[in-house]
This record gives sequence, C-alpha cells and structure tokens, in this order.
Amino acid sequence: MANELQPAEQDLVKSTRNIVFERLSAQGAGHGMEHVERVWGLAKRIQASEGGQLLSIELGALLHDVGDAKFHQGQERSGEFAREILGNLQARQDVIESVVHIVDSISFRKDLPASKLTLEAKIVQDADRIDALGAIGIVRAIEFGASRGQPFFLPGDESEATCSHRSTISHFYKKLFKLRKRLNTPFAKAMTHQREKFMNSFLAQYFSEYE
Repeated sequence: MANELQPAEQDLVKSTRNIVFERLSAQGAGHGMEHVERVWGLAKRIQASEGGQLLSIELGALLHDVGDAKFHQGQERSGEFAREILGNLQARQDVIESVVHIVDSISFRKDLPASKLTLEAKIVQDADRIDALGAIGIVRAIEFGASRGQPFFLPGDESEATCSHRSTISHFYKKLFKLRKRLNTPFAKAMTHQREKFMNSFLAQYFSEYE
C-alpha cells in the first residue's frame, strides 16, 4: 500500500525535518530528534502495510513532538507550531489541516477514541507508542525520569497495585504497559508483542537482583 512522494513533496519533508532538527536540538530526555526519526521510520513502515496519505503521515511523524507540553510549561503547542512551520513552507492547506489533526490528536494525555482519528493519525499514534516500548522504551523512560529527578525504583514498585506512582518504574504500570492494548493497526500490534515481553522480562530480572 506504499506510495511514492513527488519531488516537491520530498522537498517539503526534507525542509520540515531540518526545521524540526533545529527546534529539538536541545530537547533530549527521550523526546529529541532521535525519537522523532524513529517514529518517522516506524510510521512509514506501518503506512506501507495499512495505507493512508504518506505525505501527511511523514509530516505528522516529524512534527508530533515539536510543541510537546512536557517542554512548554504544560501547554501542548504541536498543532500551533505545525501550522506555522508548514505555512511558512507553503504546504497545501489540506495537508496542513491533516497534519494539525494528527499532532493535535495522538497524545496519550488526550486519550481520544480511535473513532475520532483519521487513518493517518492512527498510524502516527501507533508509531509514537511503539517507540515507547521495548529496549528503547526502557532507555527513554530512564532518561526522562532522570531529567525530572525521579528515582528509578521505590518500595512497592513490584506490582501495579502497590506501586509508588513517583518512580520511573511506576510509569511502566501507569502508561507503558497500557499502550499495546490501545494500538490501532494490526501491523503495530504485531510489532510490539516482543517489545512488551522484553519489558516484563527486564522488570522481573531487576526485581530479582534488587532483593
């Protein structure tokens, strides 16, 4: 189901990527440019299986964290920044609106039902959530927790029922282990089985060594 971008569309994607790189150069803690480029690659793989407008998907993946609320005083500004960036690059209005919908709709915090999302938004959301799982997801969680001064583990974190809700491991229970059930596409669900299994194995090994 993959489709090729036209030369002008490829140029738009390249220009967008360069702008995002500049804006996220100082934004690490698991939400920097490395994360964006992984999501971009994952989104293209999902699109090749599931369909959807490739241009909107690529741009949405590149722009999905450009105004993340975690780095903007709790205000989600990705849609605002996406509209500004794509407008300055003279993207078509229908493309701009499609991308703004994507970046405004996919956050875990908003928790919008799948029925409210376009196929393109579902694909970018899945790509973003895949990157929160597996070995990379563990590293990202540790990086982000450390940047916020969170302890990795507190007593009681061995299970969701008793977890502290103040540690990085508690984030596994509060969010990460809920992601696979909330994926939209069969392709994404198949991709994440091994990643989730690895995370459970990691925690089991960590707890056994901590005792």
